[in-house]
Amino acid sequence: MIIDVKKNILIVGMGLIGGSYAEALKRYGFRVTAITRSRKSIDYALEHGLIDDGAAEVRADLVGEADIVVFALYPHVFIEWIEKNQHLFKPGALLTDVTGVKGSVVYKVQDILRPDCEFIAAHPMAGREVYGVENATSRIFNGANYIVTPTPKNTPEAIETCRELGLLLGFAQVAELSPEEHDEMIGFVSQLTHCIAVSLMTCNDAENIEKFTGDSFRDLTRIARINDLMWSELFMANKKALLDQMDLFDRQFKKLRDMIAEGDVDGMREVMRYSSERRAKFDKKQ
Repeated sequence: MIIDVKKNILIVGMGLIGGSYAEALKRYGFRVTAITRSRKSIDYALEHGLIDDGAAEVRADLVGEADIVVFALYPHVFIEWIEKNQHLFKPGALLTDVTGVKGSVVYKVQDILRPDCEFIAAHPMAGREVYGVENATSRIFNGANYIVTPTPKNTPEAIETCRELGLLLGFAQVAELSPEEHDEMIGFVSQLTHCIAVSLMTCNDAENIEKFTGDSFRDLTRIARINDLMWSELFMANKKALLDQMDLFDRQFKKLRDMIAEGDVDGMREVMRYSSERRAKFDKKQ
């Protein structure tokens, strides 16, 4: 194992993902600490053994002793935190994150970061429809994907450490993409799906639909219970890539609509067969 369990890991942002990281890492014996704005979240994490120490304000000792710092913050808050507090990092500290967009974050953080520290970005593709550290569980990482997004500024050692972190957390697959490739892919597999779920949940104002729906509607709209503050920021931070994917979906949806309108059963069946073949690959990975 590359990451020494004697290292101190600080998590900045003790919500669902930060708390789930803490639970997973504590199992290996790391000393895990946390900084977050909510005293209630720190108290919960301490009471449930997720962290060894924590604070609801930036404590110089917690930052200064950390060998690895994981940022589980909104993109703009993350950048502001680095600008304001990076003088507290120990020399050689390794920084990583869980941010859902990369192009507008990674280069900016690397440009402003002290030269004796290193930031290697990552994106855990996991979550739940609920929020907060009280809902944290490392089980959300089981079978999920973890994406490392290095740049030319990253050292091979930092990239490998970040990859190993993903494996230690319990992710089934660890992949590497550039920040640009990441944002294009996430625009499709994550942000577009949330847009579709929100649109489906709001396009029909019929009352009491919860009394008539089956599993298909519930499955498709599971992620419509959405954190509007976080996801609106992510959408705007990845605006171009997301709009490109929305346009692709719009064209494909219109093609299917035209097939139905024109009675093109053969065309519909061909699209459905192709859809089934692609979806089956997900089941094999499970």
